[in-house]
Amino acid sequence: MSFQDLDYSNIKEKSILGRYVSHRQLAKYVNTLRKPFSVETMGLSVENRSIESITVGSGKQRILMWSQMHGNESTTTKAVLDLMNFLNSEKGESLDILQKCTLKIIPMLNPDGAEVYTRVNANKIDLNRDAKKLTQPESKLLRTVYEDFRPHYCLNLHDQRTIFNVGHTPKPATASFLAPASDEQRTITESRKKSMKLVGAIDHDLNSCISGQIGRYDDTYNANCVGDTFQALGTPTVLFEAGHFVDDYEREQTRKYIFYALVLALKNISEDGHKHFTETDYFNIPENNKQFFDILILNASAINSSFNGKDSLGILYTEVLKNGKIHFVPKIEMVGELEGYFGHQSYNCLNSNDLKLLKQQPFWEDIAN
Repeated sequence: MSFQDLDYSNIKEKSILGRYVSHRQLAKYVNTLRKPFSVETMGLSVENRSIESITVGSGKQRILMWSQMHGNESTTTKAVLDLMNFLNSEKGESLDILQKCTLKIIPMLNPDGAEVYTRVNANKIDLNRDAKKLTQPESKLLRTVYEDFRPHYCLNLHDQRTIFNVGHTPKPATASFLAPASDEQRTITESRKKSMKLVGAIDHDLNSCISGQIGRYDDTYNANCVGDTFQALGTPTVLFEAGHFVDDYEREQTRKYIFYALVLALKNISEDGHKHFTETDYFNIPENNKQFFDILILNASAINSSFNGKDSLGILYTEVLKNGKIHFVPKIEMVGELEGYFGHQSYNCLNSNDLKLLKQQPFWEDIAN
């Protein structure tokens, strides 16, 4: 598939940009949807915000996808809106998908968390650790939709932090995927095998855009996670993790690649194109590691004698919601030699050019004094 043919610049939903996506913003978009989309309010969140599902397509393959079950993970929500624009574009590939598949999309499962930009819901519960107990209304809604819709595939859509790199390389994990385990032994069941093949197919084509920036997420089994639960129930499930792209903290570039990945997933399911891939293709995708800082400052003792000779500073941004926008506040996370770590920005205090740039940073006074 040629990504140029998708004409992303015209498909992208430009009414919603940046990291903060609220229920109010989403509702404006959803209210514009007409045929072929069918919008249904499934129920209410803890704080009585509506949770919508959107159904489109008439095909035999039923695909359920949900986004923003963690309220501060909005990139895949933006990509889902782009996907719906694509499905409404009457392009050949979109029509083919809609003829062969029926999609049920929940663009925002946790609207209360989205409102205040937190991972958890209004009761401080992580919905992705509530699959077994089903204590929260949002968790119960998702489970009800799953049981009523009886999907052939599930796509579980998330964001991941900037700390993740691919393998042990200095490349950020811009997109990561997981075929969740369904037991502690991580058995490759028939369901999981289908998930692995689908991930292998996505990776094969997406690599042409972001070569070396696709990772495989950790597959440790957790019975409380939704993806693991649905996989154990026999439904092939794929976890999507939207990660960092160079200089893209608003994740508008990442959004595009997640959109591409969603189209690839639907195209392969509709055509059974992933049947040619194997579990080996899946395991050949390098596993994620956590070797990135947002800012890495080398030889910090050159600017502050309180640090030891070879000390480096690893700085991570804290994401803070203020006046409807996410602000990235730097915080020193680790001090030490930090060998084997990378920085999305790196400064060597022994380099005069780096030092000049470092002095222009808002956190300079904090590290120099």
